[in-house]
Amino acid sequence: MLGACIAHPPLRITSLVDVDPKEANPMERRYPEVVGVRRTGWAALDRDPQEDTVEYVCPHCGKRGQKNARRERTQYHFTDGFLQDLQGEVTNCRACGQSLRVVPIVMLHDQDETRRFEAVFSDELPADLHKSAA
Repeated sequence: MLGACIAHPPLRITSLVDVDPKEANPMERRYPEVVGVRRTGWAALDRDPQEDTVEYVCPHCGKRGQKNARRERTQYHFTDGFLQDLQGEVTNCRACGQSLRVVPIVMLHDQDETRRFEAVFSDELPADLHKSAA
């Protein structure tokens, strides 16, 4: 009886999956990360106060984008001199359609914080974001 079980190979799925062989683990995705800015108070005087958006510059196409902020402001933590969301959010660029991760998201409340943010993150930010912050 045991011999009958061993003689027949077990039934299994043998279809091939279309997966990039270069990826070590095809289910694990890594999205390029980009710094996001969430402007509140005096830093957001140029837009409708009802809007609460996160601004970013896409690392794929270089276009400036924005998305609606999802996390409550109370979930931001004081880190490195700024209120930040270190978990971030995954989004798609509306210009090129590529996925990216917006992290950290830095909350800026006034012009002094905006200038300090630009000084600290100047090496990591593309030129488009510098122009929009001015």
